[in-house]
Amino acid sequence: MSLVFSFLKKYRTASLLALLMMVIELTVELAQPYLISKIIDDGIVNSDLGVVWMWGAVLVGGSIVAFGAGVASSFLASFASQGFASDLRETLYDKVQSFSYSVFSRFATSSLITRMTGDVTMLQDTVFMSLRFMTRVPLVVIGSVVMAMIVNFKLGLLLALTVPLLLVFVMWIMRRAGGMFKNVQRRLDKVNSVIQENLTGIRLIRVFVRMKHENNRFAASSGKLMKNTVSALRLTETTMPFIMLVMNAAIVAVLWFGRADIAAGGASVGEVVAVANYALRTIGALSAFSWIAVTFSRAGASAQRVSEVLDTQSGEFEQKNAFGRESGASAAAFAEAKDAEERQIFGQASLSAAEAAETSAPSGGASIIQGTVEFQHVSFKYPTSDIKVLEDISFKIEAGKRIAIMGATGSGKSSLVQLIPHLYDRDKGGILIDGRSIDEWDTNLLRRSIGYVPQEVLLFTGSIRENIAWGREDATLEEIMQAARIAQIHDTVEKLPNGYNTQLGQRGVNLSGGQKQRLSIARALVRRPSILILDDSTSALDLATEARLLGALEDISCTTFLITQKISSTEAADLILLLDEGRLIESGTHHELMKNSKLYRHIYESQSEKGEALHA
Repeated sequence: MSLVFSFLKKYRTASLLALLMMVIELTVELAQPYLISKIIDDGIVNSDLGVVWMWGAVLVGGSIVAFGAGVASSFLASFASQGFASDLRETLYDKVQSFSYSVFSRFATSSLITRMTGDVTMLQDTVFMSLRFMTRVPLVVIGSVVMAMIVNFKLGLLLALTVPLLLVFVMWIMRRAGGMFKNVQRRLDKVNSVIQENLTGIRLIRVFVRMKHENNRFAASSGKLMKNTVSALRLTETTMPFIMLVMNAAIVAVLWFGRADIAAGGASVGEVVAVANYALRTIGALSAFSWIAVTFSRAGASAQRVSEVLDTQSGEFEQKNAFGRESGASAAAFAEAKDAEERQIFGQASLSAAEAAETSAPSGGASIIQGTVEFQHVSFKYPTSDIKVLEDISFKIEAGKRIAIMGATGSGKSSLVQLIPHLYDRDKGGILIDGRSIDEWDTNLLRRSIGYVPQEVLLFTGSIRENIAWGREDATLEEIMQAARIAQIHDTVEKLPNGYNTQLGQRGVNLSGGQKQRLSIARALVRRPSILILDDSTSALDLATEARLLGALEDISCTTFLITQKISSTEAADLILLLDEGRLIESGTHHELMKNSKLYRHIYESQSEKGEALHA
């Protein structure tokens, strides 16, 4: 809780002024019953109209002051709470962005969305209400009791004895409700998870006619949320009836004993009216405690969930390199060197790559990544599993060469290439980039040198140009077009009504699978990578288009990792890896494997027979 509300320090001036304005407003409010007693006892009872006008004018003036203070307090509280929420939300987002894959997998996506939206909004409302109302409520209670005792000690003592009993009851309710509202937030996470899955897989749901099943699944999840929420609210809503019962009894006692005191001369009519008025104000303030109990209980649960994300370690190699100044310097030097190295490919004559690397190397001594990759007895398992995904993998590929990786589903192909950009950290062995351990490389620099095309194509809402330039924001239109030509998508884009300015639907819904794959490849190529990773990224391409793409990639000086199931894609590779259940069982060139690997020959023959059957 303290970690979350430390974000409020930036707005402490606005917060303190909001509280000051609230105190001024409250002071006027607490003085009103006392002034009314003066009007009754000194003015009305004595038939002194001058006293009535004098104190009446003071009441009106005080009301105007209270109105202005209340408006100012609301404005300042709103400013502080909105700023607090904005800073907290941005920090949460940055924190999630810094998570390594192993850490990111600990949280469901729907849960992170809920924490950055619903939970932050809950805390924002709590800050506003605390500055504007929640701090006011206990002050009204305390102030009313004190003023009642000042007006008439005996009658005021009835309030002083009643209020502590009610406060103990309210605190007990809040403690019980906190755990219940935490369960409510968990249920909300699950509801959001079902919604996310349904909206993402809407096509599949319709094709398999599973709408009724998914509706029932959502209804079940939503029903559990409703049940938990009703249980929590049922508990908290018992506070108001109990408070009303006790406080009304206290008012009856004030009026009963007040009547007796008036008759005995121990109290005046104005004093009894004032004490009754303070009792009514106390009822109003204590009645708000039911709402406060709900708000603080939910805020406590939300603060705990937000703190859980903020307290989570980003991951050893991520935390070491994320958002570092040296990272930015290295990345700038890298981009400058790669710009020189690739200008001929992208239509710009300039220095050679060697000259650029020599003249643009970072002053700290970090060299520019060329692309030589070596695995030395690497083993890996996912953090949430005890099953080894990769075991004792060793190979080396020189810069600018092409390596093809083949294997059955679940053999560890994607896991292997995800270790290269340090999305995960291996358990054993070493990974060398240009002869240096991957741990010694700046993570940001390393990733800026890699063009990565994942299995699942992800395009963003926006134009085709923006989606390709997402790989490198400063890319010119000519560079974007050249990347598209290499990816074999330029001619298709040119035929669209708005060309590169054509707007894509959500996740590229208005494109075919092959078109989306080629746009993703263009997005990776525009980075001018030293290492290009194609994770089964040509599966939707026909053989002719794929052949043109692979041929065009030969003109780019980058190390290419190609995960594929097609022998036609591996024939020109400098090295082929055959994986089976996480182990490297064969490696070599196409000719070497055709000669020495029974499995590779079997794959080749089966695909050749299939091709012949298709042409028959």
